[in-house]
Amino acid sequence: MRPTIRRGFLLFIWLVLLALPTAALAAGDINPDKVFREASNLIASGDYQSALEVLDRIPTPEGTDNAGAFGKSRIQKAQLYAALGMPDEAEASCNEVLALFPDHMEAKSVLASLVKARQPKWVLFIDDMKMFLPSLIQGAGITLFLVVITMVISPIGGLLIALGRISGLPPIRGLCWFIIWFFRGTPLLLQLFFIYYGLPSLGVILSPTTSAIIGLGINYSAYLAEIIRAGIESIDSGQMEAAKAIGMTYTQAMRRVIVPQTYKRLMPPVGNEFIALIKDTALVSTIAMVGLMRSANQMFNTYFNVNVLIIAAMIYLLFTTVFTVTFEKIEKRVGAYENR
Repeated sequence: MRPTIRRGFLLFIWLVLLALPTAALAAGDINPDKVFREASNLIASGDYQSALEVLDRIPTPEGTDNAGAFGKSRIQKAQLYAALGMPDEAEASCNEVLALFPDHMEAKSVLASLVKARQPKWVLFIDDMKMFLPSLIQGAGITLFLVVITMVISPIGGLLIALGRISGLPPIRGLCWFIIWFFRGTPLLLQLFFIYYGLPSLGVILSPTTSAIIGLGINYSAYLAEIIRAGIESIDSGQMEAAKAIGMTYTQAMRRVIVPQTYKRLMPPVGNEFIALIKDTALVSTIAMVGLMRSANQMFNTYFNVNVLIIAAMIYLLFTTVFTVTFEKIEKRVGAYENR
C-alpha cells in the first residue's frame, strides 16, 4: 500500500511541475506593460501590422481581470486601423470593447469619429459650421464694430490732417507732414504693439479695444489724409478764386465749394482703404482682442480643423463684398449727382 501511495504522490508532483512552466509562460505572454511597450516600439518603427498582432495577444477578459488592458489594446488597434484606412476593422475593435463594457467612453468616442469620417464632406462641413459659427459670429461682431468706428474716425482725422498739410502755417503743415510720414512709414502691427505694450512703460495703460481703435484710427487717418489732400489739390485753383471773389472766406470756400467737388474723386481710393481695413482688423488679435481672426485661430489650435479657417475666410469675403457693392453704389450716386 505504501509504495502505491508513494508512486501516486510522485506522479501528482510531476504533473504540477510540468504545468508550472506553461502557466508562467502564459502569464508572461499577456503582461500588459510588455505588450504595450513592444507595440509602441513597432509603431515607432513603422511596422503597424506586427503592432496589431502584438496587441491581439491581450485576450478577452473573464471578469474584471485585465479589463483595462483589453480596452486599451482594442482602442489602440482601432486607432491604428483608422490610420491605415481600414474603418471596418477599426469599428470592429471598438465594438469588441463595447460588447463587454457598453459605457466605455473612449470606445464610444472613437466609434463616433469613425462614423463621422464616413459621412460626405459637405455634411461634415455643415456640422463644423454649426459648431464653429456661433463663436466666429461673435468675433465678427467685434471686427465689424472696429471697422465702423474706424470708418467714422479716420475720414474726420484725415480731413483735418489734409487741411493742415496744405495750410499756410508752417508749424501746422510740418506737424501734419510728420504724422503722415510716421504712420504711413511704419507697420500697423508695430503701432498697435507700441500703443498696447509700449505705452504702459510710460504710465499709460489702455484696454485692447481702446488700443485697437486708436491704432487703426490714426493709421487710416494718415492714409486718408494724403488721398483727401490729393483730391483737394486736383480741383482747379480758379474755384477758390471765384469763391473769394464773391466774398467767401477760406473756410467757407473749402466747406461749400472745394471739398464737395472732391467726393466723386475720393470714393474709389477711400473705398479701397476701407476694404483693406476689414482685413487689417485681423492684426488686433495680436493685442489680445478677440475679433474674428483670433476666434478662428483659437478654435483651429483647439480642434486642428481647417474648416474653421475656411468659414472665417467666408465671413471676411462677405464683409468685403458688402462694402464693395455699397461703395460702388455710393460712387455711382455721387457721380450721377455731379453730372447733372
